[in-house]
Amino acid sequence: MADRRSASNARRISRRRMRRRECLLHERADLLTDLTLADLGWSEAWAREAEGEDGTPARVSEVRRDHLIALSPGGSAELTTSDGAGQYCVGDWILAHGPRVTLRLSRETEIARRAAGPQAMRQLIAANVDTLAIVTSCNADFNEARLERYLAMAAQAGCVPLIVLTKADGVADATDWVRRAETLSPEVRGIALDARDADAADALAPWCGPGRTLALVGSSGVGKTTLQNHLTGTDEAVRGIREGDARGRHTTTARSLRRTLAGGWLIDTPGMRELALTDAGDGIAAVFADVTDLAAACRFNDCAHEVEPGCAVQAAIAEGTLDPERLVRWRKLVREDRIATEGVAVMRARTRGTGKAAHASTKRGRGRGGFGDDFED
Repeated sequence: MADRRSASNARRISRRRMRRRECLLHERADLLTDLTLADLGWSEAWAREAEGEDGTPARVSEVRRDHLIALSPGGSAELTTSDGAGQYCVGDWILAHGPRVTLRLSRETEIARRAAGPQAMRQLIAANVDTLAIVTSCNADFNEARLERYLAMAAQAGCVPLIVLTKADGVADATDWVRRAETLSPEVRGIALDARDADAADALAPWCGPGRTLALVGSSGVGKTTLQNHLTGTDEAVRGIREGDARGRHTTTARSLRRTLAGGWLIDTPGMRELALTDAGDGIAAVFADVTDLAAACRFNDCAHEVEPGCAVQAAIAEGTLDPERLVRWRKLVREDRIATEGVAVMRARTRGTGKAAHASTKRGRGRGGFGDDFED
């Protein structure tokens, strides 16, 4: 008897979800028609910057290997660039004349990290994002150190940080998870939900309403694609997690700008196994404001916060008002960011030096009828 009731409830829920999906798809059919610049997030600041320049405004929705896809009131278009598609990222505002980009406008916010791999390179993730939603879950994926990295990235970018805790239905009380998230930074707000529930779109609607852009970041398997489906009315496939460590498999493989049912925009990003920061000193200081404020109160300016007399940091740890593990994580991030930032600076200098050498070689070649002349022909 209980099994029949359970099967009946499952069928009822399935029918309700199908009806909602049909309604969402009907709504989505009108999302990309009759767009205005205001719908895309255009502001007076960009209007002033574009005044007198050649080209019409458009917003980058995808970055391909050798071209961009951009949205404008005229629709979607493929655009080429003279400086390479890699100089742009999803969310950028550009001016285009015909099929070519003539100017990239200033970024109000810029989310970036150190690219994976041995070379010190800075990787752009998204631009002009209002809110960065850091998606984790109420299970083994919740990791303070990783969340602090994302929060530092959001602070450095200038985005409003939001921690979204999925799988709230799997715990007795999600309030404690929200509390743990919100203690990581004075700027952050936490919200717990069940990503599979269609009502999750309503919970996140305030951050992706008309003219606003929300970006989703986080590990694979925490429910980013499921949330994206609810927020945009799409139906992309999702993949489960491993039971042992709550890790998931990559579903999203590229970043793109998508219209939300609430009237704003969503950027979903591939899951990140590693998140290395670079040029994030101000962001780290903002997230660890409690530590940096204490450090400023130490007796000695060069205090290492270990055994020095008059150390306000160690005094706070002794009083129980500062978690010693938070100090450890702060030190690690500061040290890592310093090394990464220095590495990026060296790579930039090396690239500039290589470019100058190549330019000088070309000039010499042209003068003696060598490679430069052959190349020009």
